[in-house]
Formats: sequence, C-alpha cells, structure tokens
Amino acid sequence: MLRLKSPATVITLAALTALGPLATDMYLPAMPAMAAALDTGPDQVQLTLSLYMAGFAAAQLFCGPFSDRFGRKPVMIFGFSLFLVASLLCAFAPSIEWLLAGRFLQALGGATGPVLGRAAVRDIYGPLEAGRILSYMASTMSLAPAVAPIVGAGLLLLWGWESVFVLLALYAAAMLPLLILALPEPLPPERRQSIHPKVIVANFRMLLGQRTFMGYTLTNAAAFSGLFAYLSGSSFVLIDFLGVSPFQYGLFFTLIVAGFFVGTLLSGRYSHRLGRERLVGLASLICALGGSFMLFLALFGVYAAWAVVGPHVLFMVGMGVLMPQSMTGALAPNPHCAGSASSLFGFLQMSIAAAIGSAVAQLHDGTSRTMAIVVAMGGLMAVASFLGLVRPAERAMRVEQAEGGKP
Repeated sequence: MLRLKSPATVITLAALTALGPLATDMYLPAMPAMAAALDTGPDQVQLTLSLYMAGFAAAQLFCGPFSDRFGRKPVMIFGFSLFLVASLLCAFAPSIEWLLAGRFLQALGGATGPVLGRAAVRDIYGPLEAGRILSYMASTMSLAPAVAPIVGAGLLLLWGWESVFVLLALYAAAMLPLLILALPEPLPPERRQSIHPKVIVANFRMLLGQRTFMGYTLTNAAAFSGLFAYLSGSSFVLIDFLGVSPFQYGLFFTLIVAGFFVGTLLSGRYSHRLGRERLVGLASLICALGGSFMLFLALFGVYAAWAVVGPHVLFMVGMGVLMPQSMTGALAPNPHCAGSASSLFGFLQMSIAAAIGSAVAQLHDGTSRTMAIVVAMGGLMAVASFLGLVRPAERAMRVEQAEGGKP
C-alpha cells in the first residue's frame, strides 16, 4: 500500500485522472473514418464527444457526494468497472446509436477518475499546497493526451477504429488492480458526509451562492469551452478541410499538449511567487490572445494547419496555468465537502463546454471559421469571468480577513 503523501501516490492519481483525456483524445483522429464506417455524417460522430461530455457532467453530480459519504476508492472502483464494460460496447457497436449509448456509459464511469482525483489531492494536501500538486499532477497527466492521438492514429491504420476502444478497456482493466490494492483511502472517516438529498442540495446551494467558487468555476468553464470546441472540430478541419493525414494530426496534437505541459510547469513554478489570483488573470488573457489570433487568421481567409495549431498552442499554455489554479481556488474554501465541490465544478465545466462546443458541430461550414469563433469566445469569456467575479471575490475575502484580524 502506498503512503498518502508520496510521489507514487501523486503519479497513481494522475494515471487514474488521465482516463478522462484518454477517452476524449485517443479517438479524435478516427472520427472521419468512424463516420464513413457507420454510414453517418460528421455531426453524428461529433455528437459522440458532446454526449460524452454531457454524461461526464451529469455523473459528477452523483459521484462526488457519494464519495463524501463512502470514500473515494469504492466509487472509483465502480466507475472504472463501468468504463471497462462501456468501452467494449463502443468497440463492437454495430451502429452510431449503439456507439452513442456506449459513449454515454463510458462518461458515467470515466467521470470518477478526474473528479475524485482532484478531491483526493484536496483531502491529502489541504488548500494551499493542493494548487502546486495539481499543477505537477497535470504535467504528468499531460503525457496522456500528448500520446493518445498518435496511438489512436496508429491503431486506426493497423486495426481500425474499434481497436481504440479495446485499448481504453485494457487501460481501465490495468488501473483496477492498482486502485484496489495500492491506493490508500484519502478521506478519513471523521470527514464523511451524509448522502441525504437535503444535505447534498444544501451543499450545492451553498456552493452556487459562494462568489469565490462560482468565479473560479465559470472562468475555468469559459476557457474549457474553447478547448472543447477545438476537440470537437479540429479533426474535421485539419483532416477533411486542410488534408493532413491522421498521423500528422496526432503530431499536431502533441504540439497542443506541449503547450498545456509548459503551462502546468509555469503554474507549479510560480504558484507561491505570484499567487493564484494573478496566475488565473494572466492565464485567462493568454487564452483570449490565442483564440483571437486564430479567429483573426480564419476571418481573413488564412487556411493552413499552422494558422489553426499555432494559436491553439498559445491558448493551451494559458489552459495549463488556468486549470490547476482555478480548481484549487474553487475547492480551497470547502474542505468539508471537497467531493461535492469537485463534482459541481466539473459538472458546470463540462455542461457549459458541451453546450457551447456543440455549436461547432451544428454550425460547421467546412472551414476553420466556426471553430475559431468559439475558441476565441471561450478565451474572452474567461477574461470577463475573471474580471467580473474572481477579482472582486478575492478582494472581498482580503478585506474580511483584514477586518477579522483587527483588535
């Protein structure tokens, strides 16, 4: 059994959390091929991503509160088992309808890894150190989406798109023994919460009315909408419209993840020096600049792979800084219900991103314009959320602390 405060535990939590990006990123190069194989259009195949996000969002409302009551491990064990079965359903789906059902079930199980991984870090390290640990955990975890599209493209070429989901099932099967035998339970019994509906609703109402929680959550959700728009539309823009190969798409995606990796390293390095509020503000601005640059090029008819990938690399540097810091900011004031806070954070992040990002599928015009518009909107809305919600909430908190310290 691993020690709670050890690098091995952090790496294990990162591996469990990586299930989310693996399930979204590995099959991206195969989406055009899936549309052809299942005799359906790009909008239906893109719906597998939107439906996954919707199911992921809904599942988080339940797995967090249940983990506050029964512990993080039992809920994750159930989730990974469901993910395994659902992945096999996707692999052998005879039609787009069966694939959509499998993706939804995948989301229900896959949500437990990211949600409860964040909550476990908050359980173990507390409000101040959690931001640094989440940043370095995100650096480790970024290896998954960096490799996933390349692996997915290789599997597509060798064994077809079905093999992508077989590999996801094998990943879940490998994680289950590690989860059961090696990971200690991070939530102590004295901090367990009731799962009575009134308690759950009361926690959610308290969080929705908390300015700090909502500020960091909406800033994160806005930027994540831009990321989701890229995930939803990039394979059709780059492969179908710009003519890059699935393997080249995987290499381009590696550049995207490299931007995220750089951002997470910057977040961890400057977490104590600059502070959470300043880092989130700078990260939001970087996201807005990257998205706006992509939109500028698309509106002026610059249709090339570099005009899509280059600006999004900059966007992802901002995301690498923003995600761990905003997560910590949302969870920091809520140690008594970290699971519920992580659940609601993830639900709002995913549901808002799925609603906004679905516009890419519905309004796709065959070029990069629609995707660029949504990516830019995500960055700009992140800046607006920071200025309108996070900064006032942090200032009010500092005033309260100063007044509370007066004799």
